[in-house]
Amino acid sequence: MPVTNSRRGLLKEIRRNRVAYAYIAPFYILFAIFGLFPIVMGVGLGFFTWRGTTAPVFLGLKNYIDLFDSKLFIKSLGNTAIMGITGNFFNLFGGLVLAYILNSKLIKYPNIFKTIYFLPMVTSAVAAAVVFRALFNNNAGIFNYILETLGFERIFWLGGTGNYLKPAVIIMFSWQWIGWNMVIYLAGMQGISLDIIESAIVDGASHVRIFLRITLPILKPVILFTIIQSTIGTINLFTEPFMLTGANRMDGGANAQGLTAMMFLLNQAPYGSNNYGFASACANVLCVIIILISIFCTNLMGERDNNGFIKKRGSKVP
Repeated sequence: MPVTNSRRGLLKEIRRNRVAYAYIAPFYILFAIFGLFPIVMGVGLGFFTWRGTTAPVFLGLKNYIDLFDSKLFIKSLGNTAIMGITGNFFNLFGGLVLAYILNSKLIKYPNIFKTIYFLPMVTSAVAAAVVFRALFNNNAGIFNYILETLGFERIFWLGGTGNYLKPAVIIMFSWQWIGWNMVIYLAGMQGISLDIIESAIVDGASHVRIFLRITLPILKPVILFTIIQSTIGTINLFTEPFMLTGANRMDGGANAQGLTAMMFLLNQAPYGSNNYGFASACANVLCVIIILISIFCTNLMGERDNNGFIKKRGSKVP
């Protein structure tokens, strides 16, 4: 009886607010069609083999077993981890330092520097890759010219054995994204009370001590956000290595040294063998990796109470 009354009350409430529900219904309908359905379809498709034109055939865990048996997939994960960790170190730490310098008024005309640092972010990645291919050119590239001027030998950045493909991608990746992180950190720093900074300066604290003891602890939530965002960006790393290794190939260049996880995925479908089931399994694994890294970073950087539990900012611990 109570269940029946509860259902009647719910239906009565829906009828009473039917106009409001009608206004918000388009969002949920579109989300269900273009958001929720592809997610559910992708998760389920990882257990099937399907090439787009034939009927799906259930395989169970075979796609996942084959995926982890693939040396190329493991290599792509390794390449992605190396490029992502190294590149994001420069992105996050460099962006943090630049934001602190601009926020502390150590230089004149900070708005000009903000524009200069953020400009790569709004530049087309394809156009930037074309420029960087010229910069890394073996014969006429500026980087090799600088190396020769300093007395070093030329480096075959984008070819040869492929040993320098990762540094080339890291340089371009860092150049393009450091300004984005700088803007996020700068916004967080501008929310710090000036009274705290001025009190520290009066007490004789140096800029390094202020940065380590005041700025970093207050910016922990912002840093956590940028780390998670950078992790997602690393897993999705595609345009930079794809353009640098050649826009007509998906193998990651010489010895697959520039192959990333996203390039491996897209080479399965739709640009490769149209094996959508295997590609879905790969996408599901990458999604799980992002979730695990996000949980790890949240637990690592979260504030803990005396019992070791993560506590929300602003919550009181009894």
